[in-house]
Amino acid sequence: MRSLGGMMRNESASPRFTLDTNLLVYSVDSAAGLRHDLSAEIALWAVRQDCWLTFQAVSEFYAAVTRKRIVPANIAAARANDWLTAFPCAAVSAEAVRKALADAVGRRASYWDALLVATAAEAGCTLVLTEDLADGTTLSGVEIHNPFARGGGLTRRVQRLLQL
Repeated sequence: MRSLGGMMRNESASPRFTLDTNLLVYSVDSAAGLRHDLSAEIALWAVRQDCWLTFQAVSEFYAAVTRKRIVPANIAAARANDWLTAFPCAAVSAEAVRKALADAVGRRASYWDALLVATAAEAGCTLVLTEDLADGTTLSGVEIHNPFARGGGLTRRVQRLLQL
């Protein structure tokens, strides 16, 4: 275990994973109902696991919540800064862009989804939590999992991943 931003991180208990932008947005969007509650819980517990964020997801979060006026810009920036401190983060590389372009041209995913997954793969993530891609599929060697697929709460897989 190592300390990160005052939190204890357990690096060996679960596979390395990442959170897609939609979960970050839901975590601050109280109008999202159950998805808000579940996403806030995921973000809270993910920081204690081997979860990495991509700079892309944090940047898209800020752009989405300010454009849609979900939260004021200063609150969105503060939350983004908190995540940049609390989570290890992965930057986009030229190779990830090439991979995302190939996946987009091959219609395996949208360019932005493919870029997030390719970046996560380079960071050693084997799983991405998102509702934007097909649950159970694999892209760039990373498994896609929809944490809301159960309907009434977090899937068992996410509960195990977060050690809930």
